[in-house]
Amino acid sequence: MPNALAYLMLAAWPLITLVMFRRWPMERALIWSLLGAYMFLPPPPAAFDFPLMPPLTKESLPSLATFVICLIHAKARAPLLPQTLPARVLVALFILSPVATVLTNGEPVFYGRIGLPALGLKDMVALCLLQAILLLPFLLARQHLATPEGLRELVKALMLGGLIYSLPMLLEVRLSPQLNIWIYGYFQHSFEQMMRAGGFRPIVFMYHGLWVAFFTVMAMTCAIALAREADVRRRIFYLLAALYLGGVLVLCKSLGSLIYGVYLAPLALFLPTRMQIHIAGVIAVVAIAYPVLKGAGLIPVDWILEQAAKVDPERANSLRFRLDNEDILMERALEKPLFGWGSWGRNHILNPITGVIETVTDGRWIILIGIFGWVGYLAEFGLIALPVLMLWVYGRRLGDAAHMRLIGPVALLLAVNLIDMLPNATLTPLTWLFAGAVLGLAETARHQRPVTARRRPLGWRPIM
Repeated sequence: MPNALAYLMLAAWPLITLVMFRRWPMERALIWSLLGAYMFLPPPPAAFDFPLMPPLTKESLPSLATFVICLIHAKARAPLLPQTLPARVLVALFILSPVATVLTNGEPVFYGRIGLPALGLKDMVALCLLQAILLLPFLLARQHLATPEGLRELVKALMLGGLIYSLPMLLEVRLSPQLNIWIYGYFQHSFEQMMRAGGFRPIVFMYHGLWVAFFTVMAMTCAIALAREADVRRRIFYLLAALYLGGVLVLCKSLGSLIYGVYLAPLALFLPTRMQIHIAGVIAVVAIAYPVLKGAGLIPVDWILEQAAKVDPERANSLRFRLDNEDILMERALEKPLFGWGSWGRNHILNPITGVIETVTDGRWIILIGIFGWVGYLAEFGLIALPVLMLWVYGRRLGDAAHMRLIGPVALLLAVNLIDMLPNATLTPLTWLFAGAVLGLAETARHQRPVTARRRPLGWRPIM
């Protein structure tokens, strides 16, 4: 169980956030109020659970505190809600789809003698509040970080955060994952899952070692993005930082994140911005279409498992277990396809005798379809993919703006995050920050006139 320090840190974070906003520029305070909380606050089960409220965790509590402080102290540079109709529709569906979920789940669910309660008004209020709080980083980033300076501040913060976090990560690689136990009095996940390849992978204060590995991928990609626009001296520093973070990523012992890093690094460093945005757009479309492609048998599951077995048979067995559970849970979700089964584990399969949940949800996509149905799935994945797709359509209108060299790698990072949300549930406040900032820049590009190539004036020339 979490100790007193864990709850003290959660309770003190709104005050720490207020100090940040009083001492730092608004963009920096906004970013670090969420990034610092994600890095250092205790993970669940440490939370404040009030009646009629979703649990206030290391993700929801800082988001709510930052929103209130921005509402009171910060001058709004843009409206809170998006200006494009597709984004507004997706925001409305994201926040309000639980209403339909509750209305279509008014009956209890039974497995033998084991029953799960029906959903009611209390669940409707709590789920809508949870969705609204979850979306706050996205809305705040779109409102305050959708400028070249805001995006650059965000990218720098992620790189710096990765460099800072690498120190406790390396400590846990050497000594085993113990920091959360030493400081907050509990271990947040399964210790066995942190044991890999005869050693340990770090978890520090995050939910799982996979989250730490993907955070390292984000930091490394941000360092590469900064190197693209820097002068020679700073470029060397950023490239060395990216190389160092790449070494730390190897020590994270996460095959998926390592593959992301191996492909992202050259794409982010060498390709022109337009090509990066094109690739990101294709990846985003494939990620959103994954459930349909998998259901139609267009995903080469057997080939993927064979390739995984060549690398690590244990990882291949783990992947097979996930895919088998996805099939079982998808069959369950298809019984309520539009709005899902709601909370209380109603989307799972339970043992009719013991009441123990027999299915495992790893991927964010299957969690969403099971709980909120296709409407909830398309709303969440759509909000993350829409900025990339809008850049794909309107990015050329930004021309040769100074921040364009940052936008390409960030778009790739968002698209890869969507891919990682298929096997894992790595949706974090950082994902929402990037998505919101990029959406705001894409909306700006949408209202600009297309940049055309400069035409050379015609002149008289001899034809012979």
